[in-house]
Amino acid sequence: MNPKNIDKATFAAGCFWGVEYNFSKLPGVVSTLVGYTGGDDKNYPNPNYEQVCSGKTGYAEVIEIKFDTKKISYEKLLEAFWKMHDPTSLNRQGLDVGTQYKSAIFYHNPSQKSLAIKSKKVLQKKLGNEKIVTEIVKATKFYHAEEYYQKYIEKTGRKVC
Repeated sequence: MNPKNIDKATFAAGCFWGVEYNFSKLPGVVSTLVGYTGGDDKNYPNPNYEQVCSGKTGYAEVIEIKFDTKKISYEKLLEAFWKMHDPTSLNRQGLDVGTQYKSAIFYHNPSQKSLAIKSKKVLQKKLGNEKIVTEIVKATKFYHAEEYYQKYIEKTGRKVC
């Protein structure tokens, strides 16, 4: 693995346990971390799970992915992202409800922003009147979730959030 080929992507697609599990299975994904981003850093620096679940912090449950660009493209990660959740559901995925479960792409550079916007437009055309609510926003500070939540599905054997 050449460090020059390693890039980072951050996505919110509901409960981070399942999202992490799904992304970790993709060939070319080097590592995954669950955590929080996009919230109120001033009032909630280094947030914890309970704070994020309160709905007061503005943070989303996210997955931070490191991937080998020689083995998987950002476009392929976007394809997987769109398929693994309902991007038309506002602040909800399945039984999980709250702002922390929003759908969002946190881009790390202009290329990721452009590719995310393009992929959203393509999917929106396919969906017609069902409006995609996924936010596309610049990545901000990422806070690691508690160790207990890292690789949670693999640790517990649970298949759903």
